Amino acid sequence: QVQLVESGGGLVQAGGSLRLSCAASGSGFSINDMGWYRQGPGKQRELVATISSSGSTNYGNSVKGRFTISRDNAKNTVYLQMSSLKPEDTAVYYCNADLVTRYQLFSRWGQGTQVTVSS
Repeated sequence: QVQLVESGGGLVQAGGSLRLSCAASGSGFSINDMGWYRQGPGKQRELVATISSSGSTNYGNSVKGRFTISRDNAKNTVYLQMSSLKPEDTAVYYCNADLVTRYQLFSRWGQGTQVTVSS
């Protein structure tokens, strides 16, 4: 059973920084794309950033230039460095991974971690 475990959320003042981590646990799989999505109060879930297994990145327009996604393939872990945080970044942040086993391709989501940015 593959699980994604997120950490690093919390409360921060506007202009501050936070670093989120998401580690995939289990065995018998490899990981293609990994990414972060978020869902703010009363909003739909939206893309924050994705990163391929080779390191190619893609960012949502609202976070470009402020957030950086990275990954450590040896640790099956993806990171999101968030800087210059704004109150509108307040959301539950979800990790996602596209996984490959011998028999199937599937997507897995983490449980979410709350990020709250105070003004």
